[in-house]
Amino acid sequence: MAASPKPQSFFDTAGAAIADTELHRKLESASTRHLDHFAHVRAEFAGYEAERDQARRIKDDAIAHLDELLIELTNKLEARGCSVFFAETADEARDYIVNLAKRVGAKRIVKGKSMTTEEIELNPALAAAGIEVVETDLGEYIVQLRGEGPSHIITPAIHLSKEDIGQLFAEKLGIPYTDEPERLTLAAREKLREIFLSADLGVTGVNFAIAETGTLVVVENEGNGRLSSTLPDTFVAVMGIEKVIPKMADVSHFLEVLARTATGQKLTTYTSFISGPRQTGEIDGPREVHVVILDSGRSAMLADPVMREALRCIRCGACLNVCPVYRRIGGHAYQSTYPGPIGSIVSPNLFGSAAGYLPFASTLCGACRDICPVKIDIPRILLHLRWKETEAARPLKWPGAISRARGGARRFATMARHPRTMRFFSKIGAFMLRPFARAGWLRRMPPPFSNWTRFRDFPRPRPRRRQRSAGGS
Repeated sequence: MAASPKPQSFFDTAGAAIADTELHRKLESASTRHLDHFAHVRAEFAGYEAERDQARRIKDDAIAHLDELLIELTNKLEARGCSVFFAETADEARDYIVNLAKRVGAKRIVKGKSMTTEEIELNPALAAAGIEVVETDLGEYIVQLRGEGPSHIITPAIHLSKEDIGQLFAEKLGIPYTDEPERLTLAAREKLREIFLSADLGVTGVNFAIAETGTLVVVENEGNGRLSSTLPDTFVAVMGIEKVIPKMADVSHFLEVLARTATGQKLTTYTSFISGPRQTGEIDGPREVHVVILDSGRSAMLADPVMREALRCIRCGACLNVCPVYRRIGGHAYQSTYPGPIGSIVSPNLFGSAAGYLPFASTLCGACRDICPVKIDIPRILLHLRWKETEAARPLKWPGAISRARGGARRFATMARHPRTMRFFSKIGAFMLRPFARAGWLRRMPPPFSNWTRFRDFPRPRPRRRQRSAGGS
């Protein structure tokens, strides 16, 4: 799946997803399970809200001093023997890694889970250079075998059932069909273990980068990130500029909230602290460590007083689990690396105007704001982006245009200031809609209201009842 969104077909992909009842079942099952686990671990941790507040404060402080922290981080990393590369664009980041792989003669690359490498479309670039790249996170491995991108930030294969995966492994790995999760996991582990042992270069993302010590923190559950960062002779960590935090003492506050909101755990299984390449006398670890620090639109977010709040995001994926839109259409319908509520606010800056339709793909219900572990006000940012898109007067390439919507809103505002006129036209409208009504519902309406009834019924207008006077019998 390409990183750059395609607004012209969003309604088509969303419509197809809405019609897929089996997809609904899988999304609801997985999302409900996530939320049940989250509710349990949150209830038993009395300090959860205090940790959210502290994590938010740390992130805000880091964002306010981002330039200073990035300089400090770079100095500490280089002092530890790491090579640091700042990439202004996705192309620069991708080219650096591809050229590095060619320089060290890499034939096979193993990747731990990394949404940032999905963002820069690293895998296709490596494949085009004749280098085999294998995703080692189980969910990422599954969708890679299917030729897809991840459907969820944390759970890449959330749209698949165990039966789907069993059929996939039988076809791609040549094992007898099974839908038992333990046997499927064992088959993937056996296949990936030999790949780990023969890899020339490893790549992972970064959850947090500590400026104070020059330490990279990688959080995961399967051990693939640890193997990707320690077994190959060359290791590359890819991170956005927003991943830097000030001090080592800050990490614990994020670990308290990240696992709980992301997977409903008290703590993830593996938390790796990477300090640099193998030193003299050490028997394991990479001989080279490269850190690619990506901007690619993040500075523009930093410069916007409203948008900069989105840089708090720690990529937990919790907002996807509660979003009524995501739970109906899944991640692939968004046609962006980052789906769901967080994707709708970061994608326009990361991928440009092509993602300008995403802020409108939301109900603004506020559930995402309530669950966010760092308290990002996502609905506020969505409204801000809608306003920016409207001010730019760029019509959306789905039915209707912003300019038409603005004109309709002005006409409605004018009418609403005159109650008698409003009542008069309401009566006419109700009369004209009578032929379209069935059993109290309007299943289709004439333009310009027809888009509403493409996907839902509209309640038929009821006649206005006259109120009886106080003295009436």
